[in-house]
Amino acid sequence: MAFRRGSGKGLGLGVLALLALLLPRLALACTLVVLGDSLTAGFGLKPEDSFPSQLARALEERGLRCRVINAGVSGDTSAGGLARIDWVLAERPTHLLLELGANDGLRGLPTDRLEANLDAIIRRARERGVRVFLTGMYAPPNWGEAYGAAFAEVYRRLAARYRLPFYPFFLEGVFGKPELMQADGLHPNAQGVREIVRRLAPLVAAWLAGEREAELVQPGVPD
Repeated sequence: MAFRRGSGKGLGLGVLALLALLLPRLALACTLVVLGDSLTAGFGLKPEDSFPSQLARALEERGLRCRVINAGVSGDTSAGGLARIDWVLAERPTHLLLELGANDGLRGLPTDRLEANLDAIIRRARERGVRVFLTGMYAPPNWGEAYGAAFAEVYRRLAARYRLPFYPFFLEGVFGKPELMQADGLHPNAQGVREIVRRLAPLVAAWLAGEREAELVQPGVPD
């Protein structure tokens, strides 16, 4: 097939226009590791219904090219997360979403150890140039108000210390709603995970897109 004289210039302009459309997507290519416990591992769910899988789809719908790795382990405490952080970082992530502490709270483990473990995870990630998004957890009420307050304060203090994007309660808008929880009352069902992603995805997307992290401290997304 022959091209008329001058058509090469038009073709070149077409390629440049196409690149102009694609570059914003290509520039956002990343590897996001979700380091957590059963809430992110997908306990009781099909793999495609887990939080990392649903988050990956939500980000893709927003035009963000990001590999999302599920590094959730059911039953893991903050100490367990710290014990495997080097393995997680071996995946060479660019970003890390940290969701740990639920099992510390269920067991009533000391809040100073929770803080030390999460602090060490954050520091190790940042030393590797990995950006961190922190999600918090609330302690069960059976341990008393003082423990609950100290537990929640751990996350707020870490977010302030490292100026991290922060979502105070991972199960915001889901916990306590039977239609969004599994029969055990502790883990979200597929619809519950969908609601968590609905609330978190806009914040995660802004973070991946390079928004100022200190401005992504959110009390939660209203219904």
